[in-house]
Amino acid sequence: MERIYLFRMGIQSLRLRILPVISLIAGLLFPTHAQETGLVKRVWNSVFNDTTSIERPKFIAYPTLAYAPETKWELGVSAIYVYHANRDVKNRLSEINAFSFITLEQQYGLWMDHALYSDKSKWIMLGRVRLQQFPLLYFGIGPDTDGEELAQIDAGSISIRERVLRKVYKNLYLGFESDLHKLSNVSLTSLSNEPYEMPAGLLKFRNIGLGLGLVYDSRHNVLNVREGFFGETGFLRYDDAWGSDFEFTSYFFDARYYHSLAESQVLASQIYFSEVQGNAPFSQLSLMGGESLMRGYYLGRYRDKTLLAAQSEYRFLPFPFSKRWGAAAFVGVGTVSAGATKLDMSKLKVTGGTGVRFLIFRSKDIFTRFDVAVSEDGLGYYFFIGEAF
Repeated sequence: MERIYLFRMGIQSLRLRILPVISLIAGLLFPTHAQETGLVKRVWNSVFNDTTSIERPKFIAYPTLAYAPETKWELGVSAIYVYHANRDVKNRLSEINAFSFITLEQQYGLWMDHALYSDKSKWIMLGRVRLQQFPLLYFGIGPDTDGEELAQIDAGSISIRERVLRKVYKNLYLGFESDLHKLSNVSLTSLSNEPYEMPAGLLKFRNIGLGLGLVYDSRHNVLNVREGFFGETGFLRYDDAWGSDFEFTSYFFDARYYHSLAESQVLASQIYFSEVQGNAPFSQLSLMGGESLMRGYYLGRYRDKTLLAAQSEYRFLPFPFSKRWGAAAFVGVGTVSAGATKLDMSKLKVTGGTGVRFLIFRSKDIFTRFDVAVSEDGLGYYFFIGEAF
């Protein structure tokens, strides 16, 4: 879940995450000199040579720096923690990602993602947290928006999504899904000279979603799956009976398949569908784009009640001639509509790209990725720990 490094031609927005770990740079360029000092040697061996035992947890944290016209300079800290339950490597790898930031425009945020597996994977906890005061760009609703931002919406937002699931048979899990979505201190700055319809949700609101989820999960390492299948379907109901200001139901389906075609080569594919029925605010419609699905598009560049998207990625992890460097190539298609029966395949959006990989934790088989994606809106650059899906 590392923060996005993104340049969009249409928005002229530049976000740069910097890893100011001088020992890393020095070590990559001058490995002999980098290991002469005791501190650098310990950091280098612990993180990049994985001298610690395979069953021990791994942790890395580093400062980040970013710039975007809507935020100005931004300072932050990123961190990742991975472990096996009971330090048993036969258990699936659990991971916690965190990122916090503050900008010179008095914007701030805390992002956290996690995939936690208990001993023998009897329980799974999948979730994410987004706490932030940060601007959102609004392009309108539907598949035919022209790419010009209609408005910038500044708001304080809280989004907490959690799934707690119990194994019912082998890799099949059933459990409780919950979601809290809250907006406050909302203000809109119009960026268009043309009139447009204001979206629902521009005032302070709180929505609480409760539902059920069914998950099939045979993955062993969620940050780098080499073989397996992940499938999730379920629903969330938002109702005033338990404190929601808007009443609607969200349905979702996510299927991911991973297959090793050769040593260190993986083909990964995903199909994703979501639909909102009822009166949902603009921020809880089905959103297309972001760092994982339909890379190359700003998250929310296209939004509507229904989203259908698919992507496929070929990964070299690593190259046959290298112990740490690899690459990937990917392509994605997707569209949004006002309902499942109104999906128009002639309005599919296409994105694709390539990227490099670097093996950061050898014993845990975890790579960092730097991806470049191309879409009709221009280029997108992404720097993350872990694969996109």
